[in-house]
Amino acid sequence: MKVSAVVISHGHAEELEGSLPALSEQVDELLVIANVPGSLPGELPAGVRTLVNDEPLSFAANANLGAASTRHELVLVANPDAVPEPRAVAIMRDFMEAHPKAGVTGPKIVRRTPLRLLFPPLRWQRRHYLLDERPREPVRAETMLGAFVLLRRAMLDEIGGWDPGFRMYCEDIDLNYRAARAGWERWYIPAAIVHHEYAAVIDKKFLTRHTLWHARAMLRFLRKHPERLLALR
Repeated sequence: MKVSAVVISHGHAEELEGSLPALSEQVDELLVIANVPGSLPGELPAGVRTLVNDEPLSFAANANLGAASTRHELVLVANPDAVPEPRAVAIMRDFMEAHPKAGVTGPKIVRRTPLRLLFPPLRWQRRHYLLDERPREPVRAETMLGAFVLLRRAMLDEIGGWDPGFRMYCEDIDLNYRAARAGWERWYIPAAIVHHEYAAVIDKKFLTRHTLWHARAMLRFLRKHPERLLALR
């Protein structure tokens, strides 16, 4: 199986200088979507294609655009500051090749932020990010983070892709949940390691526009899937 990678950049030209060389060596096709001006570095690795948006789109809308603009059986969606270690993508790809019902796989994401050294994660964050679980073998998971996630194109086609109505946050939870309802498995692959520069915007300040976007995203998810309210009990 071959992998098409889609990197969505919202003014992250500097971050791409570190992530694209590592990623381009591991995938069969690489597309960078420039969501706003200043999103592309001066030089790109050979073979990397670009799309420049006329106006900014949501992360989910850009992920759909990237999937529609690429061609391979597996679609990797990545943040511009996510840097895979050697063979990370190959490990995930090989797993999906051996598990035809795996619709979503995610790597072990190593957060690179000094904030976590001072303020330990909240209980809900530990559960969401699997911080208390350190499996050494692939395990089934409820959801995988959109910062670096490998998706089966057949799964995306079946569920209708990402929901572009999520401006930011929770779009990955929604995607994973709809994949689960359609019978697709989600897997965490700890042997695949990716380093991610976690911004932690909503952790650093209590009330920002990101806080509002996060709240709206959670409400959208619960409106779409009211049955999940029972799971909060």
